[in-house]
Order: sequence, then structure tokens, then C-alpha cells
Amino acid sequence: MTQLDRSRYELEFDGTLEQNWLPYYLPQWSSRAASAARVSFNPLELRIDEDQPPWSPEYDGQLRVSNLQTGVRSGAVGSDRGQHPFRPDLLVHEEQPEQRIYTPQYGLIEATVAAIDDPQCMVALWLIGFESDPTESGELCVLEIFGREPHLVGMGVHPFNDPSLSDDFSRVPTALNTFEQHTYSAEWLPHGVRFYIDDELVFSTPQSPAYPMQLMLNLYEFEAGGDYPKRWPVQNVRGYRAL
Repeated sequence: MTQLDRSRYELEFDGTLEQNWLPYYLPQWSSRAASAARVSFNPLELRIDEDQPPWSPEYDGQLRVSNLQTGVRSGAVGSDRGQHPFRPDLLVHEEQPEQRIYTPQYGLIEATVAAIDDPQCMVALWLIGFESDPTESGELCVLEIFGREPHLVGMGVHPFNDPSLSDDFSRVPTALNTFEQHTYSAEWLPHGVRFYIDDELVFSTPQSPAYPMQLMLNLYEFEAGGDYPKRWPVQNVRGYRAL
């Protein structure tokens, strides 16, 4: 199947609504105050402002992020129990009570967005395991676009601490102008994941995380510079369940 068929799905998540998100980035490794998103709704827009601090200088240097996510949980302060263990020495700085806003297992996840024409920025929509069990830590990337490489769209699966997964990630070349709006979709099935741009199949993998995952929508800035604020308007983010 090379064309996305939405007739087999029904909408269950609308990412344009403020109540459907937590406006922090992995706050267990930093704090809610330090990782708070610069964001506005109606319409949805993520921003990097000139006065915005790095979200976690200890663990991630000068990286600045505005992020929305649909769940959070962690262990106690000082433990290593937290979502998205992106390096091995992470310790919880601020304990996070469990919140599940939207944590699907399988379905169709998509966003209609335009990338940012800024070489220091990246935009992304991805899912991470909710991690009720720490091995349920895989990542499913719907889109990842660097402003310096707008002709490549990152899509696929990363295992992190999930022994049932292996890395299967592609930077898909496209002739589309990604600085214009396009729809990026991931059809997450028990036997694999299919990735689409504007409903056309561009990549697939037999890897499939078999547990609930939460959405992560973010704008990154790797190095300060250029004009501020850096704005990422998001037309929509949607989640569908199978009929």
C-alpha cells in the first residue's frame, strides 16, 4: 500500500487544544520552570525567544527547546527512573507525578507543519514510551527536519533501552519544499510502522514498539544567533485509533 487510507481510522486526539499538552520538556531531568515551553495556542505556535535559557545545561549544554508532550512520569529525586534516557548518567532533578493525557498504543499519528528556515533549528514530532517499565523506552519519530538540511526528513525507530527493538531510522530525501506546509504521518501497526509525506508512503520498518507511547512536539535551537523570536506555527497534530 503506497497511499495512506484514513477511512480505517477515527480521530481521538486534537493537538491544537491547550488542554491536550504538558508545556515542558522532559522536566524530570531539569525542572518544569527551566524546561517550560514558549508557546501560544489558537493558533498553535512554538517559539524560541532570545532570553530563553537552555533547558538543561548540565545534561544538554546550550540547547534551547520549546516542547509539548502528552504524558510524564519519573522516579524519586536522585534516581535514574525517568522517560527518554538520552544519556546514561541522567538523574532525576525534579520528581514528576504520573500524568497520562494521550498515550496510545498503535494508530495513526500525524502533523501538518512547515519546517523553519533557520540553520540553527530543528523541528520534530516523535513518540516515546511512557515507560511504566524502563525497558519500554523506544522512540518512534514521525518527522525530524533540520533547517540546514530541508531536503531530508528523519523518520523511523530508535530503541534506547528497549531490547526488543533495533535502530531502524532513515533520513528520507525529498524534492518537496519542507519550508512549506506538508502532512507527515506514521501508521503504527503491531507488525511495523509506515511513514508518509502528503499521504504517499516514503519509508517503512518492521520494528514496532509494543506499549503505550506519548507524543513529543518540539522546536530546538542548537546555537544562539539570528533573528528572534524563532517561530514554528503548527497547523495541526492529530492522533487516530483504528476502527
